[in-house]
Amino acid sequence: MRIHFIAIGGAAMHNLAIAVSRKQGYTVTGSDDEIFDPARTHLLEAGLLPATTGWHPELITPDIDAVILGMHAREDNPELLRAKELGIKIYSFPEYLYEQTKQKTRIVVGGSHGKTTTTAMILYALRKAGIEADYMVGAQIAGFDTMVRLSDTARYAVFEGDEYLTSPLDRRSKFHLYHPHVAILTGIAWDHINVFPTFPEYVDTFRKFVDLIEPDGRFIYFSDDENLRNIASHARKDITLVPYDTPEHHISGGITFVGTTPMSVFGRHNLQNMHAAQLACESTGIVKEDFYRYLSDFTGASNRLEKICETTDSVAFKDFAHSPSKLKATVNAVREQYPDKRLIACMELHTFSSLMADFLPQYKDCMAEADTAFVYFNPKVIEHKHLTPITAEEVKKAFGTENVTVFTDSNDLQQALHKQDYSNAALLMMTSGTFDGIDIPAFAKELLKCIAK
Repeated sequence: MRIHFIAIGGAAMHNLAIAVSRKQGYTVTGSDDEIFDPARTHLLEAGLLPATTGWHPELITPDIDAVILGMHAREDNPELLRAKELGIKIYSFPEYLYEQTKQKTRIVVGGSHGKTTTTAMILYALRKAGIEADYMVGAQIAGFDTMVRLSDTARYAVFEGDEYLTSPLDRRSKFHLYHPHVAILTGIAWDHINVFPTFPEYVDTFRKFVDLIEPDGRFIYFSDDENLRNIASHARKDITLVPYDTPEHHISGGITFVGTTPMSVFGRHNLQNMHAAQLACESTGIVKEDFYRYLSDFTGASNRLEKICETTDSVAFKDFAHSPSKLKATVNAVREQYPDKRLIACMELHTFSSLMADFLPQYKDCMAEADTAFVYFNPKVIEHKHLTPITAEEVKKAFGTENVTVFTDSNDLQQALHKQDYSNAALLMMTSGTFDGIDIPAFAKELLKCIAK
């Protein structure tokens, strides 16, 4: 079986390519117009790095059994056009995942926030329990060498379900293609405004996801979310509804306990994710007590409230948070976990939605719990994305609290962070980017003068 990947350098695509190449009898090739680390190194180590960058239609030959098309590729991609001309079967990333797991029990985690962590928690518990599973998750997990696994032996497949578009040829949400037996929705908070220009349209894509649950499937949903309660109330009668909330817990000595079990992660949002994961794992035979015991040393997925350094009285975290719901949940989690520390929270507006003037009001009060809050955006990124310019004043007004200072120059931001007092402090760096080239772990260690633990 020969498979060719168009846009092999994507985060999900290169992991899928590696997973497919490990299947017996499969030969994998690929191409892309640019490939950056870590994808470049991963592909090189797997022997899959293209010899040259760019699109090469001559690579698309009749002996190719299937082409997998990444979201990065355009409709006029010359390799794609050649594959169509030859009549080669073309799959999107989610289509191929479904094709490879049609005979397995599929657990799919969706939602505007927490889906990566919830998926990681399920996989972590399954591994501890000795239950084999195929998977796709959007971040690196300790103990897992890739973000995608496909096999001929696993009975279960666990997927992080993204609501974003499938491919240039398919405008459906990715998670509409997975048809779960067990579906989780963690919450709905408007995102991807470029694709879902109104909130009702955004909600509707989650409604469709629930409609696509397999017959007699299970729908696990966060009961405090009004939109999810509404979707559940209109779900098919054959679907078993399983609401969840925040499990009972307490914090002692800076450690969160669920019952008597100490946890390595913290924050109400993480505990809610854990409850959802626990309910999903019940369908595989893992009992509640064992699940929480398995999760006691789970430290989180990469870039999800990841501790990057600590001193005797200070601590620093980095987090992927960028949307309003993620941002607020992360800031509040650190405040709750460290009520006596000064909280310095720094975030970057980096995504398409976050840089849109019409979307900015969604950030109101998101950083209210921080003692000092810094917000950064680069006007050149707005120009590159062809968006209407925004000002620092507009951003500050949107966040709505006096603790917020807005920066448009990364050097100015770094100088302001250097001036802070980090004794008895918690530093929180939040972005899906890099604040324009900051090595965030190294910078945090420099600020706190600490050694990573």
